[in-house]
Amino acid sequence: VGHCHPDIVKAAHEQNQLLNTNSRYLHDNLVDYAERLSKTLPEKLCIFYFLNSGSEANDLALRLARQYTKHEDVIVLDHAYHGHLTSLIDISPYKFRNLEGQKEWVHVAPVPDTYRGLYREDHEDSVTAYADEVKNIIDHAHKRGRKIAAFFVESLPSVGGQIIPPVGYFQKVAEHVHKAGGVFIADEIQVGFGRVGKHFWAFQLQGEDFIPDIVTMGKPIGNGHPLACVATTKEIAEAFAATGVEYFNTFGGNPVSCAIGLAVLDVIEKEHLQAHATEVGNFLMKILKEQQIKHPIIGDVRGCGLFIGVDLIK
Repeated sequence: VGHCHPDIVKAAHEQNQLLNTNSRYLHDNLVDYAERLSKTLPEKLCIFYFLNSGSEANDLALRLARQYTKHEDVIVLDHAYHGHLTSLIDISPYKFRNLEGQKEWVHVAPVPDTYRGLYREDHEDSVTAYADEVKNIIDHAHKRGRKIAAFFVESLPSVGGQIIPPVGYFQKVAEHVHKAGGVFIADEIQVGFGRVGKHFWAFQLQGEDFIPDIVTMGKPIGNGHPLACVATTKEIAEAFAATGVEYFNTFGGNPVSCAIGLAVLDVIEKEHLQAHATEVGNFLMKILKEQQIKHPIIGDVRGCGLFIGVDLIK
């Protein structure tokens, strides 16, 4: 919402003067913030865990998925990056390929990229073809006696090249993953909070009939303040709580962080930032496409709102 936005600075300053506690102590800001966030999401995503970073959020999402499914394996997209914790380097091909390599519980699916990928714009049904790649991975894993806990994906792969998955891909993948007893995790850390313009969350680009089982958020959620969140369903949260080992995070969901989170939502609303992302994004796409006609080096211009990729070719 902009560097040193006065409303955010004011909210942080005012709450800092009142109270900032370890988050074992209940505070209205926590409840108010969870309630406000819930209004932006599908109804079934109604349980919120607050944390300090996107990496913490993705690590917790992994734990939730494994506890709920009682399975271990994770399917990710090629080139994915989900964070800097050890658990997340393991599911980030972008990182592990240069480090210790792929663990046996990690399965890598091709990016649903219709420009450079396996199945392109001229393919008769790229959605089904890419989803079938995930189904094949599941079948192969089952033959080896392995079970899928989650399909873990950025709603719009960013490090992978600003990819816009074809509409319907998530629905088909979710069907295969659910059938295998796994859950669908949407990583919205880079693309959530209205960045795509027409929707508040990037997974909503896939259509109203698609709802992930877990959504993770970070980066823009606190406008530079360390704040993150995991949203999930009651069923998954209850399975996690049933261990008797509660989830606790000293600073996650503290009053100051929640005051900032609330202020960010206020600014997005008050300054019509979703509409702004749509308008500026459309303008930028238009002038980039004009450049594409003039310059053969520009192979593809793609995007949604202020998430835009320009593919340069030889």
